[in-house]
Amino acid sequence: MKKMKNEEESVVVAVEEHNIIIGESDINECGNDDDVVVLELALGECASTFRLEAAVCNHGFFMMAPNVWIPSTKTLQRPLRLLNPNSHHSRTTPTSLTVSIFHPPPPTCSLFIRVHGTHHLSPLHRQAILAQVGRMLRISEKDEKEVQEFQELHPQAKQRGFGRLFRSPTLFEDAVKSILLCNCTWTRSLDMAKALCVLQQELANGMVQNSNEGDLNTNTANGSERVKRKRSTKTSNEIKIESTLVEFGGKYSKSHVGDFPTAKELANLSEEFLEKTCNLGYRARCILKFAKSVDSNRLKLQELENMASSDKLYKALMKVKGFGPFACSNVLMCMGFYERIPQDSETIRHLSQYHARKNCNKRTSGAIIKDIYGKYAPFQCLAYWFELSEYYESKFGRLSKLPSSSYSIVTGSIAKNTHKPN
Repeated sequence: MKKMKNEEESVVVAVEEHNIIIGESDINECGNDDDVVVLELALGECASTFRLEAAVCNHGFFMMAPNVWIPSTKTLQRPLRLLNPNSHHSRTTPTSLTVSIFHPPPPTCSLFIRVHGTHHLSPLHRQAILAQVGRMLRISEKDEKEVQEFQELHPQAKQRGFGRLFRSPTLFEDAVKSILLCNCTWTRSLDMAKALCVLQQELANGMVQNSNEGDLNTNTANGSERVKRKRSTKTSNEIKIESTLVEFGGKYSKSHVGDFPTAKELANLSEEFLEKTCNLGYRARCILKFAKSVDSNRLKLQELENMASSDKLYKALMKVKGFGPFACSNVLMCMGFYERIPQDSETIRHLSQYHARKNCNKRTSGAIIKDIYGKYAPFQCLAYWFELSEYYESKFGRLSKLPSSSYSIVTGSIAKNTHKPN
């Protein structure tokens, strides 16, 4: 990253990881009445293959809170974290601001990101927002190279503009959501993600705090403390995730949308409190241990991000409590390693129905996957998810046009007996 002389100067900030360039001409700050800053993210080499709708609405993570896809305007909305200048030492959590991401039609070769609730962002905060957007939407030279290589192997995917699997702004969120997918229905996965975001909002608002009173224990660096919820003056309808359906160019109507919690926010909670509050079941223990390992820096996520070998990364993740073969493969897929297809009951159903492999089960699925998807190496996951999204859309219609109230039905078990709407 280039050193900046002064945050307030007119400077060019290069974010090397995502090859994002911001300059004076790239930033428009709207009038004070709007409480919004607009950032422009040039797509560069990605412009020829990038479509926001295709880059978002291709994988179940886009349906999970705190993501909100707005079909009417083809806009992605969610909170993103500002940069914490003392992130390696501070015990505080960076502030979240809700952003709306919009891709104007050609010939515009940029994304526009409206950052709500502020009149001004320093260059460091702008950099943090754009880097998170770049990660979610896979906007980098490396990602573009892989998209083109995959589409050369898969002409149908090229025709549909498919090649970027949506992911979260952080590896921590991707990892926790991978745990939320394990051993439960899709509806419950969605509900658990929502509950965690509601909890984050309560934590951010001081409605949940460490206290010497209460019923739930938590272990902290200072010993055993207790956690309790503050009495809220808000109604139950106010404390929930709401889809804020706003026009991209219109006024932003603030909703009570919490961000996905950070490791720091979860680390001081008790297992019992987390399980009961978010209905996580056994996952509460796994997520809590994972959060504590990350927060204490015993598990260095940046080192995992920097690993170049998928085999070494898989082995490292398998050593982490709560990460079995499915979760590890899903995390690898989010990190851009597509060789291992995450296998669960949905995978077996897809192979049995879509490919008519009636003998498919846990024992035989590996060989069947190799037989079907081996020709797409090293992009087997991309080929699998292209098929899966095509199958869902044949039953439910375009995923990008579904209302959020219908997300819970997007599963193979329901699709089997569903006909595509007219």
